Amino acid sequence: MSLVTLLPFIVLIGAMFLMTRSAKKKQQQAADMRNQMQPGSGVRTIGGMYATVKEVSDDTVLLDAGPGVELLFAKNAIGAVLSDDEYNRIVHGIEHDLKSDVVPDDASSLTETDEPAAAAASDEKSVDLGKKDETEEADEPSDAVTADAKADDEPKKTDGDSDAK
Repeated sequence: MSLVTLLPFIVLIGAMFLMTRSAKKKQQQAADMRNQMQPGSGVRTIGGMYATVKEVSDDTVLLDAGPGVELLFAKNAIGAVLSDDEYNRIVHGIEHDLKSDVVPDDASSLTETDEPAAAAASDEKSVDLGKKDETEEADEPSDAVTADAKADDEPKKTDGDSDAK
């Protein structure tokens, strides 16, 4: 056999070796994490339940999930061992490092204005930003009553009506 025919098999075996090596590495890290569990540390199970470790034995872990609730889990069912800060943040909602710059819940305190200036601004006439031709301005009456009457004269369309046929 030549080297060219063996090369795909060698590459395939090398790829399999690298994949199993990384999987073994992850398994070893998970086992080390589970061995570091001590009574009092917070954990998350693979099912997503958060609890505190009460006792650790060779293959099992006794978890305290609440007042009077003790659960026995296999060590393999522990998904993560959490730090104290992370556990308290998730379970109890306690932030360890609170910043001094706290953003307010409403935006009213961010847009503080002087009251006299705000009163003067409300007294001003509102500006119409609509674009009109000069000829339309001269032709249209400024009276609001005539504008409403003009709108009533136009035929109103319903959902089924259309101009195109």
